[in-house]
Amino acid sequence: MFDCENDPGWQFLRMSREQIIQDQSQPYDSKKNCWVPDEEDGFQSGEIIKTAGEMVTVVTRSQNEITLKKELVQEMNPPKFEKTEDMSNLSFLNDASVLHNLRARYKMMLIYTYSGLFCVVINPYKRLPIYTESVARIF
Repeated sequence: MFDCENDPGWQFLRMSREQIIQDQSQPYDSKKNCWVPDEEDGFQSGEIIKTAGEMVTVVTRSQNEITLKKELVQEMNPPKFEKTEDMSNLSFLNDASVLHNLRARYKMMLIYTYSGLFCVVINPYKRLPIYTESVARIF
């Protein structure tokens, strides 16, 4: 039997069990956690602290307090979907969630991400040991 997790290319294809557990054990509140627009990063995570009519006040991850229209706030997925391999599984398939997932996977050099039948590949601009005979045997 071939132990795929010991293959040098495996870390570029799947997350370790430890990483999955760490990602999925982050605190989350479906009523408060959200994404807000950010000029620099596209979107920034935040927590809703107040709602008044069509306006919401959010504390962003950079500890800035901003008030904006409710329609600009996007829902955040539960931690069980963090760095998901198939984005069609996301509870909230919005711009911020897709961008966050692709960005988080790319930072870990997980360059292949699916969205249903389609595969999104982000070029790492370096060689990864994933096109080897040993990796081919895994699949």
